[in-house]
Amino acid sequence: MDVRTAHQDLYSAQGALRGEHPGRSRNPVIKVADLAWLEFEKPDLDRAELFTRDFGFGVAARTPDELWLRGTFAGSPCMVIRRGRTSRFIGPVFRAERADLDRLARATGTDVRDADVRGGGRSVSLLDPSGFPVRVVHCAESLPALPEQRPLLLNFGTDHRRTNVTQRPPREPSRIQRLGHVVLETRVFGHALDWYLDTLGMIVSDFLFLDGQRDRGPTMAFIRCDLGSVPADHHTLAMHLGPGNGYVHSAYQVTDLDSIATGGEYLNERGYKRSWGIGRHIQGSQLFDYWRDPDHFMLEHFADGDLFSCDLEPGWAPMSTSGLAQWGPPATRDFLGASPSPRRVREVIQALRGDNEMDPARLLGLLKAANS
Repeated sequence: MDVRTAHQDLYSAQGALRGEHPGRSRNPVIKVADLAWLEFEKPDLDRAELFTRDFGFGVAARTPDELWLRGTFAGSPCMVIRRGRTSRFIGPVFRAERADLDRLARATGTDVRDADVRGGGRSVSLLDPSGFPVRVVHCAESLPALPEQRPLLLNFGTDHRRTNVTQRPPREPSRIQRLGHVVLETRVFGHALDWYLDTLGMIVSDFLFLDGQRDRGPTMAFIRCDLGSVPADHHTLAMHLGPGNGYVHSAYQVTDLDSIATGGEYLNERGYKRSWGIGRHIQGSQLFDYWRDPDHFMLEHFADGDLFSCDLEPGWAPMSTSGLAQWGPPATRDFLGASPSPRRVREVIQALRGDNEMDPARLLGLLKAANS
């Protein structure tokens, strides 16, 4: 067992002894199976399509007012971008069984309606405590699989799997396989966390807490789908307390490290802005590389993430910038959202004046974590 794992197990055991948040609901309404796709609005769909193709998406469908983007895996699309007056994130869409939609609608006093998705389907529309529209869908049809980027055959020490053959991965867009997760910032972290666990049946993989404020509970959670004994992504949704309510980033799986690196070189040559990377995370273990699209939304290429079954209890660790990565360049101010801006100042003022979970002590704790 490595030192990091030993520390995490210690924090987890201490958390259980203190009677802290269990990281799951005793009786959730339903259990979603995964993210289906994310929904955005943008005024310029041509520009959006150019970036998303460069980033590695395939186009599942295009109309004058909608752009449906997909990965190579069979299943649902990864993202839908609709024409709108401004660039904004609308909300996440989760996938569930058809019978679960009826159960969810009864429990929340909503209706099961037709889903606006190619091939048809049904959906339930909700609003989470942060104000994000959240939809749960069951799609009637599944997109077929597309050709993959093949992982490179690697030599390891004396384990020689490749002889008389060179490695020349082409410098081309990373080929997105699927949507992995979305990260959200919220002023009502505790309320929102319980809503996703109680309503959608998700469970926590890891909690982070502010230094010196452990007794006030966690301020970030990495949350996965509960698929029972079937391993699921370490996190499908991550949320953290902050002065704003909004989208932080979304992550898309690619084949391997070479796909991340060559795809990054392709994006760099075309003038796109890297936010942070390349490195390997601690929570979730993913290899990562973060980029900004032309509207400043952050998207991540990732590979080799952790998979957990329902048996694993939540880990507990202090929140810090140095705890974001096992290796890689230092986290940038852009990635951390630490660069001052008029919008950020307004968010801080509104948060401190509003009825939410932000107060001066937590704001100072978050600033300390960003610089630790």
